[in-house]
Amino acid sequence: MATLLASILPARFSASAPHLLLRALPRIRLRRALASAPRMSSSSAAAAADGGGSGEKPVAAPYGSWRSPITADVVSGADKRLGGIALAGDGRLLWIEGRPEEKGRMVIVKEDDKPVDIIPQEFAARTLAQEYGGGAFAVKDNVVVFSNYKDQRLYKQTTETGVPVPLTPDYGGPDVSYADGVFDPHFSRYVTVIEEPKVLISGNDFYAFPRIDHNNKRMAWIEWSHPNMPWDKSELWVGYFSESGDLTKRVCVAGSNPMLVESPTEPKWSPKGELFFITDRGSGFWNIYKWVEHTNEVIPVYTLDAEFTRPLWVFGISSYGFLGESNHIIFNYRQHGRSYLGVLDSDIGSVSLLDTPFTDLSNVVTGNDYFYIEGASATVPMSIAKVALNEDRTKVVSFSIIWSSSSDVVQYSSFFSAPEFVEFPTSSTGQKAYAYFYPPLNPNFQGLPDEKPPLLVKTHGGPTAETRGILDLSVQYWTSRGWAYLDVNYGGSTGFGREYRERLLGKWGIVDVDDCCSCARFLVENGKVDEQRLCITGRSAGGYTTLASLAFRDTFKAGASLYGIGDLSLLRAETHKFESHYIDNLVGNEKAYYERSPINFVDKFTCPVILFQGLDDKVVPPDQARKIYKALKEKGLPVALVEYEGEQHGFRKAENIKFTLEQQMVFFARLVGNFKVADDITPIKIENFD
Repeated sequence: MATLLASILPARFSASAPHLLLRALPRIRLRRALASAPRMSSSSAAAAADGGGSGEKPVAAPYGSWRSPITADVVSGADKRLGGIALAGDGRLLWIEGRPEEKGRMVIVKEDDKPVDIIPQEFAARTLAQEYGGGAFAVKDNVVVFSNYKDQRLYKQTTETGVPVPLTPDYGGPDVSYADGVFDPHFSRYVTVIEEPKVLISGNDFYAFPRIDHNNKRMAWIEWSHPNMPWDKSELWVGYFSESGDLTKRVCVAGSNPMLVESPTEPKWSPKGELFFITDRGSGFWNIYKWVEHTNEVIPVYTLDAEFTRPLWVFGISSYGFLGESNHIIFNYRQHGRSYLGVLDSDIGSVSLLDTPFTDLSNVVTGNDYFYIEGASATVPMSIAKVALNEDRTKVVSFSIIWSSSSDVVQYSSFFSAPEFVEFPTSSTGQKAYAYFYPPLNPNFQGLPDEKPPLLVKTHGGPTAETRGILDLSVQYWTSRGWAYLDVNYGGSTGFGREYRERLLGKWGIVDVDDCCSCARFLVENGKVDEQRLCITGRSAGGYTTLASLAFRDTFKAGASLYGIGDLSLLRAETHKFESHYIDNLVGNEKAYYERSPINFVDKFTCPVILFQGLDDKVVPPDQARKIYKALKEKGLPVALVEYEGEQHGFRKAENIKFTLEQQMVFFARLVGNFKVADDITPIKIENFD
């Protein structure tokens, strides 16, 4: 069924027709059969791993064997995630914080001298809309409405601590999800993307960004239909409210011209009542535009060969915002692998770039003379900062971090490997692609003089997504132990415009695989890494690229697939509605589905593989990992499978994040590394090896 835009009235509710039937799978016990082999630390490894003390000359030791204080416990504890930000009526920030130590619970937190949790322990603010969620809460004055993870109902409470009150019916399970909601004070209701109640708009396959103007006369929204994804082709509409609150007259602002392919997104009403939005018409880059209502024209506000937003995988994206009642726009964009922050006076068109410690930026919410921004850099983990500007709104006068995903990482700063932005030739003549290369670094160690480091190549998920060169302790875990690490933005990634993004159309399993192999060989040819110790890992779609690289190329010596795809036809048959046609666009015809599915070519695998899978995953169901595991086991290749109860598409529990990281490390060390890890890790059993 189609997703809808609907209003929730406080006095009366009606039943919703479910769009996503998210029924719980039977609980299955985690497979963690431990190998009979001894723990992977030895007296020689421990001696080498102790290294030279502070100020001493680094000890020469095999790459991969170095001891590091960035342990898997440190990584899993620092893996807090952000689930959205919003400004309360008192000017203080609210955010959703994911906590691995609480099994991934998403908590609404309010800014204070010491941040305060505002929802009770038994609640979690997370929506399952379109599986990936986002847009799980909204704030108006001192009232917050949020989606509760367990039952997916909407709840209302004050922005102080209190008891949440349900707004939507209990359907007996998490079968109806809500996302991307906004308050409509004129009609005393809450407008949200769901499956039904009082329907404002229906008929298309998907909706997002319902945004009501300040006079409560108009609403803008984005919609799109199969077979498109929102970044392929979408439409921006405006509807006018009648006295009863229904939408009567509707106007398509952008996206309806068959001669102009574009994907408008992020509509916002300015304080003056003008509609701004982002689209990629013409240049192929997502830039800021404005709608001229009386002529129904779209005009550019600020154009640049840069990306001012990112693909709509989750609801609630906010890449720009208006400062107070002015027409000054705070924005950020991506260009050549980094982010830039600026302020635009949309009345006169002047732009001032703003200096902050962040080189990577995402969501922004604005106050009168200040704003909050999510950001990070190569030395600063994912954080939220409060930024104040001078009177002219052209320079930063104060910058303070109010939240950090890992506030104590500074103690490890001497172990941080800085990313190097790499431009490398692809297999297509004259074409370039991009990656981040992290060389091994540990102040206490250096490699042996006749040795080059092993390389771990990471393939990002999506595949329509972008990897970014920011401080990530899960990367530093590898580099501080003597591994080189390569994070590839293969053709099809975002952040580089539509042409780059569309390189993957019809060629998934070809372009991404070629680019990952090409970049690894590029590093080998430049003397950076050991050709005999090239490994690859990836999650979800990145897991598919990993498995395809192992099946159809001979570049890598081992791989790790985290909830990856082995059978494209099975994925198409079992995947959720949001991506049900996405795969057709990326793969093509039935012949391509067969020829690019690693499960159909197990005979081509020649190296060890370890697989990790959440048993509650509905995006890539567990059968995918199990089929690959069974086939490789029967072929006689070294293979291991780890399954996690209660994990979905992405691991959120600290103990599982830790276990996954450690088992990848020890798997590669035992099978291709030619070294012993310094950490005390008990390896799981590897079929056809132990």
